[in-house]
Amino acid sequence: MPTLYDEITGIILVGGKSRRMGRDKAFLKLDGIPLFERVLEVFRDNFERILLIGDRQERFAGYHLPVVPDIYPGSSLGGLYTGLYHAPTEYVFVASCDLAFPSREVLRHLVSLRSGFDAVVVSTPQGYEPLFALYSKDCLQPIKELLESGDCCAYAYYPRVKVRYVLPEELAHLDRDGSAFLNVNTPEQFTETGGEL
Repeated sequence: MPTLYDEITGIILVGGKSRRMGRDKAFLKLDGIPLFERVLEVFRDNFERILLIGDRQERFAGYHLPVVPDIYPGSSLGGLYTGLYHAPTEYVFVASCDLAFPSREVLRHLVSLRSGFDAVVVSTPQGYEPLFALYSKDCLQPIKELLESGDCCAYAYYPRVKVRYVLPEELAHLDRDGSAFLNVNTPEQFTETGGEL
């Protein structure tokens, strides 16, 4: 039986413009499955409630899920804010729609660490992974203030909330090849994952 977290809403960000890819990344196929559907499958195994965030109602109408336009368009931080704002639960788990190998095991581990924290985020030597992470509604005000100042940095507000930083070594047994956070932005990156354009 799947593990369903009824106190967490799954948020998939679908509003990106895919400029570097030159086509809609969400529907690029890897092993015959669109990237968006790879993320959606993992979310459906874990969350009763799923929201799609972005002004893409027609493109995603066939999935019969709520599609919510961004309150602050133009950035993933604005998408996270919109998801947190509309979520009926205290927590959300957010993912971008272009993850090639989203991991159920990594997701469940991050969710398991949420007690006492406003965010659970993986921190690597290359930087944070803010788009496969858990957030609480306590992040709403700091994010809003950041967005209204014109700053769209996805993690600039972290010092203002309680963040559980997860190091790669904590996930090594769950993500042995380091692919759980791999997203694709260019045709070259996509073909490197084994995808065909």
